[in-house]
Amino acid sequence: MRKFIAPFALGFLLILNICHAGNPAKTSGSSNSSDKVIEMTDNIFKEKIFNYETSKTWKFEGNLPVIIDFYATWCGPCRVLSPLVEEVAKKYDGKILVYKVDTDKEPRLAQSMGIQSLPTLFFIPVKGQPRTTVGSIPRETLEKAISEVLQVK
Repeated sequence: MRKFIAPFALGFLLILNICHAGNPAKTSGSSNSSDKVIEMTDNIFKEKIFNYETSKTWKFEGNLPVIIDFYATWCGPCRVLSPLVEEVAKKYDGKILVYKVDTDKEPRLAQSMGIQSLPTLFFIPVKGQPRTTVGSIPRETLEKAISEVLQVK
């Protein structure tokens, strides 16, 4: 019986490994190339959005409007909102940038931005002050914010 199980198990593991290696979405590290949502760190935020350590007055560093989704992997409403955020990122590719911040991995950034509830979305227009929404929001509300706050059609 062992003579049969060992080769079977080895073959099964090889098949799993080949399937895993052939699927870029399953590999560890960064997300696949079709994914338009960018994982954001504290350093990226300070470089591309706003350096809260050197300035107390809001000054957006980017040249495209931005949505930042502050989330946690354990958060149910975050998991509901995530696919919608990904759809928006694809739909408005080239017109806006969409970032995600895992608040468990980036607690300093979340605290610096005053995140107290999840999910929280930041809408950052090129000119003007950022606005936020808290909780899972419907597609219509998200589209309205993109149009009215970010001034993107």
